[in-house]
Amino acid sequence: MTSETADPLQFRHTAHPLGDPRRWLALPVLLTGAFLPILDFNVVNLALPAIRQDLGATVSEVQFVISAYAATYAVFLITGGRLGDLFGRRRMFLLGVAGFTIASVLCGIAWSPAVLVAGRILQGLTATAMAPQVLASIRVLFPAAEQGRALGYYGATFGLANICGQVLGGVLVSAHPFGLAWQAIFLINVPIGLAAFAGGLLFLTDSRAEHAQRIDIGGVILLSLMLGLLVYPLIQGRETGWPIWIVAMLLASPLVLGIFVRFEANLSARGGDPLVALHLLRNSDFVIGLVMALAFYMLSSFYLTFAVYLQNGLHESPLTAGLATLPFAIGFFLASLVSPSVMQWLGVRTLTLGFALQVIGFGSVMLAVGGALPHSLTIGLVCGGLGFGTVMPSVIKAVIGSIDPRHAGLASGMMISTFQIGAALGVAVIGGIFYSLLGLRPDADDYAHAFTIALGCNVALLALGGWLSLWLPREPAT
Repeated sequence: MTSETADPLQFRHTAHPLGDPRRWLALPVLLTGAFLPILDFNVVNLALPAIRQDLGATVSEVQFVISAYAATYAVFLITGGRLGDLFGRRRMFLLGVAGFTIASVLCGIAWSPAVLVAGRILQGLTATAMAPQVLASIRVLFPAAEQGRALGYYGATFGLANICGQVLGGVLVSAHPFGLAWQAIFLINVPIGLAAFAGGLLFLTDSRAEHAQRIDIGGVILLSLMLGLLVYPLIQGRETGWPIWIVAMLLASPLVLGIFVRFEANLSARGGDPLVALHLLRNSDFVIGLVMALAFYMLSSFYLTFAVYLQNGLHESPLTAGLATLPFAIGFFLASLVSPSVMQWLGVRTLTLGFALQVIGFGSVMLAVGGALPHSLTIGLVCGGLGFGTVMPSVIKAVIGSIDPRHAGLASGMMISTFQIGAALGVAVIGGIFYSLLGLRPDADDYAHAFTIALGCNVALLALGGWLSLWLPREPAT
């Protein structure tokens, strides 16, 4: 579910009036850089039961495989965009692709859970060097008349990556190519990464921002520390019995958040370029949007809990589990194609519609798993996917409508980072609820009960998001 729907600096990019002569050859290369981070977020969920069995991983280590990636992506995303502005987007894109490929190799040969988590952190870090350059480069390479078409392909890439993530993960884990099992989901990135790197060398033209912002190293360190102090205890606390030091870490996280806020405020007062533009938080509509985005993206736990329920609870194969999530991915893909038109018609109430579809869809999934409506699973997944695909392309555009256009890039960057923080917290909090309900010797009914309760938490958060969307100004988006 990891997504980069808008570049934090997109609103300052100006395309050449005639466009780059190799722009259509460069586009597939750039789209690969948008495809890989999303693919790797989704594909790993179906392999988690196999990873746990093969590496002897604990439940918390399995959760870290997802949340460590999302948290790293959240912290460094804006910095990655600034590095592209400073040192050249082609250079950072190539560095990111090369690093992501190497990190995928490390994940694929991981001999322990700790090595796998380290590889996932490196994947998240290198993805932030690669992904922000994609939309920035499209804005520069293509003339205004062609940007709509190029951005249409860019948007479709996210739906395609979600579909491939569900199906490809199941196929690779089940087919055991070259004698590999879960390792194949990471090693498949190697030929893709090599092709993207070669294409980048051949077809990409470098560009930089005229007035690039400086890197807020202190802000990155403090935000990383705050998320670590929050996410680690939430995942590890249950297995360790909540010792004093775990509780102390959790209590320290809001203190570090306060230090981070003070640091960012002081940096801004000195004329620096803070990682987070605190002045935007004075806008109540924007704050509502951030809370809505956080609640929305905690749905990341659904991918984890559904895969575990299907494979461990119902003893389905990874391929069958992947195909079971296909209705959701197809719904997401179809809705993402029509969402811009719906947004023009309904404005920000498109978000209310999307949240409502998700509440109805995932509510139906809960009833299906619980046995009340046994035949509603597929319909519920399609409905949930339609809702997700309706919200995802529209949420940033709707929320930043209340922001001064000069700060729209900063606002979109904060929104995207909030998505990833939500993804990490969803796996940590709701994933923790799921595993705590299973007990020591769970049977199929225990898995169904735990999944239903966990998904119920997501439905409540989605209902909160729908309610918050009603508070946004009703002006139609343009």
